Amino acid sequence: MRYPASIQNLIDHFCQLPTVGPKTAERYVFYLLNQHPESLQQFAQAIAEVKEKTTVCRICLSIAEANPCGICSDQKRNHSVVCLVADTRDMLAIESIKQYNGVYHILGGVINTIEDIKPNQLNIKALLNRLKQSASTGSASSQQAGSAQVAAKEIILAFNPDLEGETTSIYIAKLLKPHKIKITRLAKGLPMGADLEYADEITLSNALKYRNEM
Repeated sequence: MRYPASIQNLIDHFCQLPTVGPKTAERYVFYLLNQHPESLQQFAQAIAEVKEKTTVCRICLSIAEANPCGICSDQKRNHSVVCLVADTRDMLAIESIKQYNGVYHILGGVINTIEDIKPNQLNIKALLNRLKQSASTGSASSQQAGSAQVAAKEIILAFNPDLEGETTSIYIAKLLKPHKIKITRLAKGLPMGADLEYADEITLSNALKYRNEM
């Protein structure tokens, strides 16, 4: 006996989420079935608003509510230091320690041969264009962005300390070498295989503070 089509359809949608299998998806669906209709309506609205009320910053490519985002448009930030991270979650992890005053660039992932993620699938070209523009104009964005950005002087490679993060760091470092920009990476305070978004604040703060030049 199969579930009613509406239930099975929702189970199938939950199964598309990372790490969610059929049994977990079933639990989610039957939990929702026991909720008040008003709560379900709020839940559905929250899902719809994820796309409706967010955008991608045209400068750093992070997920944000404004374009450019609050960090890129903040004139008090140090726009000469750019922290390169895999995704917005890693950016927020670094922001949470409140020890970094530079700006960011979202790479959109890391090089991963197993999952067939290649350099041309990442936001590397956008980074190079951004550096080229800032070097030639002294600003990484136009006056329309509302920020007083300057040419980049340092790139911080802030990737997870695993094989994919190491591969990506080496690739980016070699690619940026001709630009004569200082390239640093997070210190080895982070254990091998760790995720930035789950690192405690003290460990992540020290990794950023004692970053090493490549």
